[in-house]
Amino acid sequence: MSTCSTASRDFDEPVAGTAPVARTWLLLEQPGPWGAKALTASHLEPSLGRALEAAVKGTGVRVALIRRPGRHADRHTGAERRVYAAHTVPGNVWLHGTTISDPFRLLDLDLAALGKGDARSFDSVLQGGPHLGDPLALVCTNGKRDRCCALLGRPLAAELAASGDADVWEVTHLGGHRFSPTVLVLPHGYAYGRVQVHSVKEILHGVREDRIVVQHCRGNSAWERPGQAAELAVRSAVGEEAAQALSVVRTDGAAPRWEVTLAHADGRHWRVTVAQGTAAPPRPESCGASVLGSPARMEVTAVRELSVTAALAS
Repeated sequence: MSTCSTASRDFDEPVAGTAPVARTWLLLEQPGPWGAKALTASHLEPSLGRALEAAVKGTGVRVALIRRPGRHADRHTGAERRVYAAHTVPGNVWLHGTTISDPFRLLDLDLAALGKGDARSFDSVLQGGPHLGDPLALVCTNGKRDRCCALLGRPLAAELAASGDADVWEVTHLGGHRFSPTVLVLPHGYAYGRVQVHSVKEILHGVREDRIVVQHCRGNSAWERPGQAAELAVRSAVGEEAAQALSVVRTDGAAPRWEVTLAHADGRHWRVTVAQGTAAPPRPESCGASVLGSPARMEVTAVRELSVTAALAS
């Protein structure tokens, strides 16, 4: 039986504009098994999972569980667990971390402020601070959500961890199972699909130099999906690698067509036309889907650099 990732690869489905959307990521270490909806189906107290899901709505914060690669015995976590918060909007990118023993303290965070890029409550409530180590490579491995994530994600996470070249974690859900193995790299928040160990190492090497690798890139989680596709198109068109060089300043229109305006840190602007198409022929959007689907795809149809006058008027 064909998997969703095999079908997506065979049909050469583009990955650009498919990244999960989150201005800020809040990551909590939770060893042991994960269910399909891990915040309420793991050894994390379900009441805490439900409270976090409710608390982050409308804040721009996305919560996920993480664990170190390897075998996951059916056991509860020890007293200490790692927590990270990362803001991914260019111009204010940061990654902070800490260790806590009581995960219910997450409910004391000012989540609205975190979503806007203010790390002060994370640092004051949890005694956190800037993460000074390697960038985080978060590999989606939740086989209860989609078997491709387990079949392809777990070997990738294990090999990356064994190499010692990265700070590697398994993560509960990044969406886009059909692009497995999928990886989110923090602090900048770019997601990647259909990656192998050598390509992730290249991506992480770029991040250490504040560069973004476009190949295999699904987009920056800071932007909605039209903005993700538009930003990657401008990067490709002008050969821009600097991590925080481009920002989405406005998006006009609605599905199936948007006009996305992007600004460069040096003052240049572009307007990018993005159209929503559908992938054909129908294919499984996930291995658990009971029917075939036609997932939406972001198609960039025009990239135009704006004059100074037009940029000021936009």
